[in-house]
Amino acid sequence: MFVVEQGVPAELERDDADATAVHALGRGRSGELAGRVLATGRLLLDAAGPGRAVIGRMAADPAVRGRGDGAAVLAVLQREAAARGQIEVELHAQVAARRSYERAGYQVVGGEYEEAGIAHVTMVRLL
Repeated sequence: MFVVEQGVPAELERDDADATAVHALGRGRSGELAGRVLATGRLLLDAAGPGRAVIGRMAADPAVRGRGDGAAVLAVLQREAAARGQIEVELHAQVAARRSYERAGYQVVGGEYEEAGIAHVTMVRLL
């Protein structure tokens, strides 16, 4: 989903961290969306230093944006990080999605930069 939805080349998306990452996804529960993957994300433990996890590969199907599917996946990954002893979470947010992460309690640290051809900012949140 991340490759298709975000337009990120598959060779940049796939890496060895997938084998040990915590993956989360949200599926549709009813109607024509039943069973369909609507949102995804992954969690890398201690990836930004001891006790500091990194959330990435966040994507939501455009058909359901604004309904909370992405926010639900983010919440699951945050709970999983806390349950595994992490005290802070970092993510690289696309600038267009910055406000969504701010609503979830994240703060921007540093300036904008380009990642996979897309403008991003680094954001952090204490758990």
